[in-house]
Amino acid sequence: MKTELLKNLIKEAVKEAIQEELKEVLLEAVKAPKVVTPQPIQENRTITSTTPPPVSQTPPKSQADKRQSYLDIIGETKLNLTSRNAQTFNPSGNVDTTSPNGQLPPGEVGMDQIMGLMTNR
Repeated sequence: MKTELLKNLIKEAVKEAIQEELKEVLLEAVKAPKVVTPQPIQENRTITSTTPPPVSQTPPKSQADKRQSYLDIIGETKLNLTSRNAQTFNPSGNVDTTSPNGQLPPGEVGMDQIMGLMTNR
């Protein structure tokens, strides 16, 4: 017997067996009593936190102490910055010349072109 013929016989036998089993399963599913869908479960739990509240390590500072701390920080930088230290903004790259503050390209537009644009709407 050739192997191809044997393969085909096995395939057909498997198909028949599966079809018979599927028929039985479907018949059982149809004949089975209908199951009542359960209502959703509602939980009434309270969530408790196991972490302790944060402990304040330092007492709150008075306004004078805060101000003095900021002044100390500023004094440590030892920089006297003025407007002379500011950098000027010089954009580089492609600059769009059709922006509202840019220049329009050279050329003229006729009134007939403008009217044509307005009547198309």
